[in-house]
Amino acid sequence: MTKKSPYDTGLDQNRANYVPLSPLTFLERSAFVYPDKIAVIQGGRQYTWAETYARCRRLASALTRLGIGKNDTVAIMLPNTASMFEVHFGVPMAGAVLNTLNTRLDAESIAFMLQHGEAKVLITDLEYSPIVKAALARMDGPKPLVIDSLDPDFTGGQRLGDTTYEELLQDGDPDFVWSLPESEWDAIALNYTSGTTGNPKGVVYHHRGAYLNCASNIMSWGMLPHAVYLWTLPMFHANGWCFVWTLAANAGTSVCLRRIDVNLIFPLIREHKITHMCGAPIIYGMMINAPEKLRAGIKHSVSGLIAGAPPPAAIIEGAERIGLNLTHVYGLTETYGPASVCAKHPEWDAMSIEQRTERNGRQGVRYHMQEAITVLDPGSMEPVPWDGQTMGEIMFRGNLVMKGYLKNEAATIEAFAGDWFHTGDLAVVQPDGYVKIKDRSKDIIISGGENISSLEVEDVLYRHPAVTIAAVVAMPDGKWGEVPCAFIELREGAAVTEDEIIAHCRSHLAHFKVPKHIIFGDLPKTSTGKIQKFVLRGTAKSAQAIE
Repeated sequence: MTKKSPYDTGLDQNRANYVPLSPLTFLERSAFVYPDKIAVIQGGRQYTWAETYARCRRLASALTRLGIGKNDTVAIMLPNTASMFEVHFGVPMAGAVLNTLNTRLDAESIAFMLQHGEAKVLITDLEYSPIVKAALARMDGPKPLVIDSLDPDFTGGQRLGDTTYEELLQDGDPDFVWSLPESEWDAIALNYTSGTTGNPKGVVYHHRGAYLNCASNIMSWGMLPHAVYLWTLPMFHANGWCFVWTLAANAGTSVCLRRIDVNLIFPLIREHKITHMCGAPIIYGMMINAPEKLRAGIKHSVSGLIAGAPPPAAIIEGAERIGLNLTHVYGLTETYGPASVCAKHPEWDAMSIEQRTERNGRQGVRYHMQEAITVLDPGSMEPVPWDGQTMGEIMFRGNLVMKGYLKNEAATIEAFAGDWFHTGDLAVVQPDGYVKIKDRSKDIIISGGENISSLEVEDVLYRHPAVTIAAVVAMPDGKWGEVPCAFIELREGAAVTEDEIIAHCRSHLAHFKVPKHIIFGDLPKTSTGKIQKFVLRGTAKSAQAIE
């Protein structure tokens, strides 16, 4: 007979001591505690937390009246607007799953996502009417009900539905009684990866992971209450790294920016005293390279999270010089956005800017609410030594890992092999336990049997004063098998030759690592500023382009 534990209180889990975790509760709390504090700013319009909560409840009510409920997908094709902020709460309040679509994708990709995710409703901005119309025409079977969002900041575009977003809200009840999910494991969002070959995979988020990453964002970044956050990061990208929900937990203010324009960014920082922002290196590169007169009058420092490719040293150094305090985070769509952070140490402040840059450019350590980040040999699944030299694959484990891929059990099983989530990124562990990415597995260039990190070469290229963006991929070579090929965007007004770039690289790199070919011109990028290396591989005809 099993002895009864003295810690058995005699009462099983119940409604008094267990409530499913969901970021929806953050909105309710901020509306109750800070009803008159500004939640969202878009142009000349402002909404308080009480108004935002009422609008989200109207949306949930209206969707429910349309027959939308648990596990129904509501697709969203919106830029960074107040309505985009609201759907992050209103849709899951109806029990539905939020599917924010990448607004820069082609019609074929959008059609696949709408069909694969079985969207029942599509809320879309008129700016994207041509793409959405073409996508709907490509769909087989049932099509979603289209709701047009008429944003005053955009004129033109074709109406595709019979109802507008504001009309939908008017049909809703501002006192709608919504419910938390039955289980915190229930899906809250569906986010598609930007697949480089074949169809993208649908990443499923659960309420628990979204809730915990909200808390992690605040704790791991050290955000003070009532942050004023500038939306340069697309809200469609991993739900804005969960910062839409984070701002509700923080009772902060979201300043919406419909399109990325450095001529708008600095005036908004100055006017609203922006405290926080997020983005890929390209966003900060634009700010660093902007005319100094745009920054005039900004006396305060802005905290920025930077992710995407490991940030070049020139970006970290340049940001510090113009008052941007950058913190490097790392993650993927599959990890709710950031799941590790390069946690800073006070003693780093006494170091030279070059030393701080080296330390701040690492992928770092686990987020507060993530159980573990590690670097393992993908074959043996054994940890690599902390020597800063031995490469393995970065892997995650914990609550900040997706539920899985929608309708793709094989890919889910592969991603979770060995009870770790496999990122595909190659890294080392430095002696202090901080993780440092060396490359994507497919970005290692093998030249004459020697491994060349494209990131190492790119970092040197970024240090040339004429270079604003650089990417390095493998190019076939009859003698060496592969050699590095560099694609470069130059700063406005800059002029430099291929020989000058190669000479610059030779002064900083072993000769076998120096690019053998330099191609100047605009680089293809995703909507979040990541360089599309698979396109460049195709141009260079590298072996990795054939998959």
